[in-house]
Amino acid sequence: MEGFFEIFAYDFGIRALQASVLVGLMCGVLGCFIVLRNMSLIGDALAHAVLPGVVVGFVVAGAGVMAIFTGAVVAGLITAFFITWIQHNAKTKNDAAIGIVFTAMFSIGVMGISKVAKTGAHLDLDHFLFGNVLGLSDEDLYLTFFITLYVLVSVVVFYRYLFATTFQPVIAETMGISVKTVHYFLMLLLAFAVVVSLRAVGVILVVAMLITPASTALLLTDRLKWMLVISGFLGMLAAVLGLIFSNYYNTTPGPAMVIVATFFYLLAVFFSPKKGLLFNYFHKRKTRIRVESEDILKQSYRLTLKGNLSISSLKARLGMSESYLKRLTKSLRKKGWMEFNKNHLKLTKNGENEAIRLVRAHRLWETYLVEELGLSSEQIHEEAEKYEHILTEDILDEVETKLHFPVLDPHGSPIPQKERNPEFPLANLNQKEIAQIAEDQINDYLLSTLWKLGLYPEQDFQVLDKQENLLLLMVEEETIAIPTSLARKVNVIQ
Repeated sequence: MEGFFEIFAYDFGIRALQASVLVGLMCGVLGCFIVLRNMSLIGDALAHAVLPGVVVGFVVAGAGVMAIFTGAVVAGLITAFFITWIQHNAKTKNDAAIGIVFTAMFSIGVMGISKVAKTGAHLDLDHFLFGNVLGLSDEDLYLTFFITLYVLVSVVVFYRYLFATTFQPVIAETMGISVKTVHYFLMLLLAFAVVVSLRAVGVILVVAMLITPASTALLLTDRLKWMLVISGFLGMLAAVLGLIFSNYYNTTPGPAMVIVATFFYLLAVFFSPKKGLLFNYFHKRKTRIRVESEDILKQSYRLTLKGNLSISSLKARLGMSESYLKRLTKSLRKKGWMEFNKNHLKLTKNGENEAIRLVRAHRLWETYLVEELGLSSEQIHEEAEKYEHILTEDILDEVETKLHFPVLDPHGSPIPQKERNPEFPLANLNQKEIAQIAEDQINDYLLSTLWKLGLYPEQDFQVLDKQENLLLLMVEEETIAIPTSLARKVNVIQ
């Protein structure tokens, strides 16, 4: 363990640790907005495009920290301006505009370094590209601290504006927030973060410190505030561990920090509680087993009606192996939906109710596809097989009401009806009788349907005529036609 922490016995090691924590925190927090706005490539562009500013600052004022910082920031802002101008005014794709500007700026910077080198001055390109966190001075550390503080305070103060323009730019404009101003301000913060991080991790790796912790946090949460906290923490942790490992294995600190950050990202990819590959695997597996178990219930109900329920008949219907089928029926018995006595299967009352619900969902959805979407009866079975497993009771009630409580599906099969009938159905009224629509209906969707027809609670109406499939009502000198199937479910007050 002494080998791991040996570096912190020296002043340069303490400075490197402090700078790593600051850079990791700043890049982690700011990177959240870069990732969410799909601006990762702009971060890469700014990191490369500041090179001319570094050269100009070096030529004008020497190798001082503020000279190089000022030149790099100006170059970054010029790059951001030209990228945005080309995207908005030239017929060039966004990613192409970024590539054009940053490659041109980077090339100018390389040419500038070559020119400076011929004069005998030394400007280390390797440190610019890969960083040199162990060579930071106190002045570098102070600058890093103040820029980190400025970035974090800016994010806190302007959080509402950043949030609105990131997720709902159109709404932000209607609220009086200038999306373009916020964009340029974010570019300023990004330029500060990129330039101040160059000495620690270098131009090539600063992009990874902006993107990787934020991408990891996005896999772990859906809330921006928590994403900022997680990303900032992971950025700091990756920077510190990268510094420690680089010292122990005698390698370059910047790349080690990026490798640690990437390791955290891979852990999240596989083990994230909601979005990880492992979670998705078990979720899909659980869903598949649930669907197949429900298919067994549905087919068991149909075979029960024919008096032919058995493992062999289910196997023939579903095409499952006998061992897998027995395993699923065993889980159904544990749920109390199925009984197994002397090699004979039998649905329990709860199992039968669940099977009836599935049959109802299937046939209602088939009816909906035909009557509302205009599909033919030959096109609907596969869709209904899929959706019967995900339709909730609330959705089924809405569909059933919209279809006016159909009794038969498009194939002529009966649709199972819920045991819920009004106290006094509208269909029971005789011709010329007067009544009111009751406020208490079997579901809210029925009440909404009546409102659309022009029938309101506690409003008098009279039955004008009763036909086989239609009732004609008189409401305030207006005639309203109501299907008989719907009238059977409408509760009225006489």
